[in-house]
Amino acid sequence: MLKCSLWAFLPPVYSAFTAAGLWVVYFVALRDGKIAPLGSKYWSMNGSLYPPYISVAGNFPKASCIFSEVMNLSAFVGFIIGFLRYLQLKPKVTAAWLNVGSLLGFSAGCFGMTLIGNFQLFTDMITHNIGALLTFGVGTLFCWAQSYITMTVNIQNEGRKTGIVRFLLSGFITVCFILYISLQVQQQHGQAAQSQWALVMFFLLFISTFAVEFRHSRFVTVCTEDCRSPVSLSESLSAGSRSQRKQL
Repeated sequence: MLKCSLWAFLPPVYSAFTAAGLWVVYFVALRDGKIAPLGSKYWSMNGSLYPPYISVAGNFPKASCIFSEVMNLSAFVGFIIGFLRYLQLKPKVTAAWLNVGSLLGFSAGCFGMTLIGNFQLFTDMITHNIGALLTFGVGTLFCWAQSYITMTVNIQNEGRKTGIVRFLLSGFITVCFILYISLQVQQQHGQAAQSQWALVMFFLLFISTFAVEFRHSRFVTVCTEDCRSPVSLSESLSAGSRSQRKQL
């Protein structure tokens, strides 16, 4: 019998499949001759090869079809993970506003992923870049917030070790994000593309660490025809004991 909840497999499987999907997009675009290889200095913005940004790789068919599917599915499952994380922390975290803010921020990031996937860069650059800002910018803040929450909540006395790992990953994500922006401004697109890929991989690695806490939780959905709020087991037992005393 498994000693941990099956929900623990959701974050790492999500991260692995999302990363695999993005790399498939990259290799399809590379095979079709649309982008230059990562690390290559030979590319031309007005020629047949473009720098290997993730969004550029997902801009041209057939890679664009795969890219849209990957981003939409990742946004949907990512929102589920964010909501489960919110439910897990709700009875434990003291700063409720931080937990709610993290959920809203992560939800905005997931919405940004749908904008990235459905509004290709060369078709609607403004909407695409808004989605990128939501995903990377708000997503980076989400990582820092979750790192802090991990240390303060300390689920099963594992918060310190897990929190240190998440703070380190948040630092790597922030550095990659800053490098990505600054290298783009300097027109160093080859290095900027590498920073973007590293940023996404570190972010997916961060999401996979939620398996540490998810293995201690089991999420159950209750369906009832009663529109009143559900009663906890302890409340129902106390109500039953009061009823028995009245009968006596």
